[in-house]
Amino acid sequence: MMRKKSVSASKASLVLFLCQMISALEVPLDSKLLEELSQPPTITQQSPKDYIVDPRENIVIQCEAKGKPPPSFSWTRNGTHFDIDKDAQVTMKPNSGTLVINIMNGGKAEAYEGVYQCTARNERGAAISNNIVIRPSRSPLWTKEKLEPNQVREGDSLVLHCRPPVGLPPPIIFWMDNAFQRLPQSERVSQGLNGDLYFSNVQPEDTREDYICYARFNHTQTIQQKQPISVKVFSMDSLNDTIAANLSDTDIYGAKPVTERQPVLLTPTGSTSTKVELRGNVLLLECIAAGLPTPVIRWIKEGGELPANRTFFENFKKTLKIIDVSEADSGNYKCIARNILGSAHHVISVTVKAAPYWITAPRNLVLSPGEDGTLICRANGNPKPNISWLANGVPIAIAPEDPSRKVDGDTIIFSHVQERSSAVYQCNASNEYGYLLANAFVNVLAEPPRILTSANKLYQVISDSPALLDCAYFGSPKPEIEWFKGVKGSILRGNEYIFHDNGTLEIPVAQKDSTGTYTCVARNELGKIQNEVQLEVKDPTMIIKQPEYKVVQRYGQVSFECIIKHDSTLLPTVIWLKDNDELPDDERFLVGKDNLTIMNVTDRDDGTYTCIVNTTLDSVSASAVLTVVAAPPTPAIIYARPNPPFDLELTGQLERSVELSWIPGDENNSPITNFVIEYEDGLHEPGVWHYQTEVPGTQTTVQLKLSPYVNYSFRVIAVNEIGRSQPSEPSEQYLTKSASPDENPSNVQGIGSEPDNLVITWESLKGFQSNGPGLQYKVSWRQKDVDDEWTSVIVANVSKYIVSGTPTFVPYEIKVQALNDLGYAPEPSEVIGHSGEDLPMVAPGNVQVHVVNSTLAKVHWDPVPLKTVRGHLQGYKVYYWKVQSLSRRSRRHVEKKILTFRGNKTFGMLPGLEPYSSYKLNVRVVNGKGEGPASPDKVFKTPEGVPSSPSFLKITNPTLDSLTLEWGSPTHPNGVLTSYILKFQPINNTHELGPLVEIRIPANESSLILKNLNYSTRYKFYFNAQTSVGSGSQITEEAVTIMDEVQPLYPRIRNVTTAAAETYANISWEYEGPDHANFYVEYGVAGSKEDWKKEIVNGSRSFFVLKGLTPGTAYKVRVGAEGLSGFRSSEDVFETGPAMASRQVDIATQGWFIGLMCAVALLILILLIVCFIRRNKGGKYPVKEKEDAHADPEIQPMKEDDGTFGEYRSLESDAEDHKPLKKGSRTPSDRTVKKEDSDDSLVDYGEGVNGQFNEDGSFIGQYSGKKEKEPAEGNESSEAPSPVNAMNSFV
Repeated sequence: MMRKKSVSASKASLVLFLCQMISALEVPLDSKLLEELSQPPTITQQSPKDYIVDPRENIVIQCEAKGKPPPSFSWTRNGTHFDIDKDAQVTMKPNSGTLVINIMNGGKAEAYEGVYQCTARNERGAAISNNIVIRPSRSPLWTKEKLEPNQVREGDSLVLHCRPPVGLPPPIIFWMDNAFQRLPQSERVSQGLNGDLYFSNVQPEDTREDYICYARFNHTQTIQQKQPISVKVFSMDSLNDTIAANLSDTDIYGAKPVTERQPVLLTPTGSTSTKVELRGNVLLLECIAAGLPTPVIRWIKEGGELPANRTFFENFKKTLKIIDVSEADSGNYKCIARNILGSAHHVISVTVKAAPYWITAPRNLVLSPGEDGTLICRANGNPKPNISWLANGVPIAIAPEDPSRKVDGDTIIFSHVQERSSAVYQCNASNEYGYLLANAFVNVLAEPPRILTSANKLYQVISDSPALLDCAYFGSPKPEIEWFKGVKGSILRGNEYIFHDNGTLEIPVAQKDSTGTYTCVARNELGKIQNEVQLEVKDPTMIIKQPEYKVVQRYGQVSFECIIKHDSTLLPTVIWLKDNDELPDDERFLVGKDNLTIMNVTDRDDGTYTCIVNTTLDSVSASAVLTVVAAPPTPAIIYARPNPPFDLELTGQLERSVELSWIPGDENNSPITNFVIEYEDGLHEPGVWHYQTEVPGTQTTVQLKLSPYVNYSFRVIAVNEIGRSQPSEPSEQYLTKSASPDENPSNVQGIGSEPDNLVITWESLKGFQSNGPGLQYKVSWRQKDVDDEWTSVIVANVSKYIVSGTPTFVPYEIKVQALNDLGYAPEPSEVIGHSGEDLPMVAPGNVQVHVVNSTLAKVHWDPVPLKTVRGHLQGYKVYYWKVQSLSRRSRRHVEKKILTFRGNKTFGMLPGLEPYSSYKLNVRVVNGKGEGPASPDKVFKTPEGVPSSPSFLKITNPTLDSLTLEWGSPTHPNGVLTSYILKFQPINNTHELGPLVEIRIPANESSLILKNLNYSTRYKFYFNAQTSVGSGSQITEEAVTIMDEVQPLYPRIRNVTTAAAETYANISWEYEGPDHANFYVEYGVAGSKEDWKKEIVNGSRSFFVLKGLTPGTAYKVRVGAEGLSGFRSSEDVFETGPAMASRQVDIATQGWFIGLMCAVALLILILLIVCFIRRNKGGKYPVKEKEDAHADPEIQPMKEDDGTFGEYRSLESDAEDHKPLKKGSRTPSDRTVKKEDSDDSLVDYGEGVNGQFNEDGSFIGQYSGKKEKEPAEGNESSEAPSPVNAMNSFV
């Protein structure tokens, strides 16, 4: 037992070793390369093993071999060295091993009988030929013998023996008469396999004296003749006449009439016999019987059927011939001879043996020094052949030792070969019926790469077709191949290219931009070489105007068009065919550049005309039918759809096919072009008709392919140029037999839904695909790359099966096989699936951040090990967020952003960063289940950038020569401000600009008085801030100096500001001029050329609400005064907010809410009255004192400065009232809507909406957006007015 275990263990290790073998190189069949490479000898030509020669001619024993250097040759005869130099009759051809034995000059062929073997040898090894057995052919004479005449009674059987002399090879036998005419043969008279002539029963006409057997010896081209044989047949009538003449009248004796006899076998004799034949040969079995009437022979195989396609009957079925026999043909074959009187039979027991035949013949190995390889020699036979190895013609047991070589039965294993390991190995497989001998060399080469494809080879292909660019190569070790496009192109990769093992680059769908130079580079450790080829992609040839179906009257004229479009570099040729043959040689057919014209049309011109366009790269064709009709009668012809076919008939019903025929209906003056055949499956889908096939209109029968287990009905639809007929009446039903399924389910997948399961799914077969009842599925799976057995279950009526208890995310081999009550479908192909995924286990490491500029950074990380991903790697997610701005050092709401990088990327770019800010980020790996743990947070900072524009620019206090400028710092300084830049220039009455003046202002200033200006002059100002990086965007404004010190009386509208909501906007402005001005507001869509829309402002208010605006739209607006000749403000542009999913209902305007508030107020009033009465009646009520002592701001009456909405106070009232504005109004004293200095702007909390207003123009102060807001300080609130506040207003 221990020994058996060790043997099996060694075999297991051998199998593992073989699986790890490096595949050997293949040497291309390039003549130039083969001339340069060293190569052991290879036998290329040799004489047959059994070589029968003509003794009258010279004997030529062939032995040709190739090798580098060219091999030398030697011979053995009968196992010993054959010295050809010592025999003057023997010569060897130059540069060859072929022997020529001179027989014609006195030599005798018999002297050279024997077993010959050739050896071809060079410095890398020796190859040997088969054992060639030389035998001269023999054609001996017939031995003389005295032949007695054969006298036979009519109806008896007769055998004429040939017994030819034994020749080499055996002769061919045939029977002739003296006139060298073959004797007629029939079921009654025939020649047996042994050459004898058999008569089942003789007839009077068989009487003759020249039955002659001939033996033809093909090798010597001679024919030997046997002495003639005489046969005399006595008929019953003549025999009775002879008896009557010799006997008296009183004698009653006479010959009996011809009597019928039941069959008796003439050959073989007895009831049984045996026959041995070799695999691959022809098996010939013979039975010849006597009897009257002549018996008929029939053959059967007991327990089986005669092999189809290999069985033939010869000699009037007396000989059974089976070609290419195999072991499966062994068995008992019975011949039965039968006539009307009975039968006779004989059983021949056939055994098929086998000379050795190859399963795996050893193949040549070309290896590099240090590589591994195997020679495998596997043969089969009956009995099992013995395998023996030789090295360079010497049994391997006594051959020189090679440490890299190890023999294991039918395999030689080579490990770490060196150049001295080169040799030729012979494998001999033999049994008692023959042998096989194969040479296979091991050639150890160290060669730098070579490219065998010619340089600058031009390839031309048609666009959208495959392009194959060759790069035939050789090298040892096997070179690696890379392809580049262009001189400095990058290496080609991706799904748009296919790289073949032989170096060929395939572009599956070549496009015009695929044109160019492609470079193939081959490299191994010994060197590198490259080659360039050219690819040109041409436009396809197209027929843009195809010939069309024509109906023409007899003797008329018709023309077919064939207009083509082709690549300008290709030369097309146009050929016209009629019915797929050349055009008739008739001058009536005129072929033009792009048409075919037929003059004086006759009935013979009816047919299909095809235009074929050929170029060197492609070919296209188009066809049209010409129908010739008689001249129409006087009444107009009515063309209509054909009538439906009728009289459908099914014939030739087979398991998988049936023939359908029909009679066409009336074509209604338009020829039927085709018939459409449809079928109904009454078993699975009754009432549903499916398309089966269609045939030309000239065909009324069709052979239909059928599926098993379908109850077919057929109908036919005729089609002409007008349309389709109504369907015919259905044919009779035909139910095909059940069978095992022909196909397996498609779209088999294995995807886990949980970490410990595997969900196998497939697309079930359709009803008619089941081929029979009881459709089920055999679901099989096993873990890939693990030596596990298949696990299988059989399920029905489902398309999913869940395997539980699997390891997390491991590959499985899966197959699903269909079966029904009659058997299984063919073996299905295997697919690879995976069990369920789980969350990744580790976070990416070594996260590094490189800041590219103030708004862009690049992050790097190390990939996580694939085994820790525990699923399909989908990519990496980078989470990053702003911690704080470095310019203000104020923290803000943290909004994390996420970027996903697909695949196994290890870096990514982070765009859209804010300058001069501190950020944090982390990285997580993602699979199909989700995200893994985050890497430690990485902190990075962005450098300074240019600032945004100043938050506002206000120009006040105009005098004769001065203006006062006030401004706000940029909302986003993006760094440390260094200064402000002010540029201004005058504007004259024609709006021409004057010289530009520039002033640099320190960053800590917020106002400036400009002096020494011209009086009564309009100035345009450009103002922007700067950091150390550069200047930001600018803000502009215009202002006018006054004419004198008196307040100017001309009107002026300035500082137009807007605050937009979703469908309305609040417009406010400043007006200087005469009192009681009537204002109007004009607005329109920004960028549109439509006329301005005008709205009149009631009273002298300096604000107005525009209603009915479109959400998410940019508008332009300006303000003017009535009666003031064309004076308007400058234009302002604003954008409404995006449409909200649902509008918030203003609760304060709802009737039920107003009623509720009134009830609450009334109740409170009643309580106050009750409290007042009780207080007056008895004692003090301490609530009032507590309210006065602890004034709650939530229940204090709203004062005018902080509780009033929708009104804008004048500058004078602001001066008197020094209380600060509440943040809710966002309205400064100068009536301009300023941006706050902090990051907590309204824009930060919404999607571009600055705020919301009630429809009367008052600002609600409610933030709209998705971002979370920090808790409000003090008494401020970001919520809409609550019912509590409303209730407090009643108190």
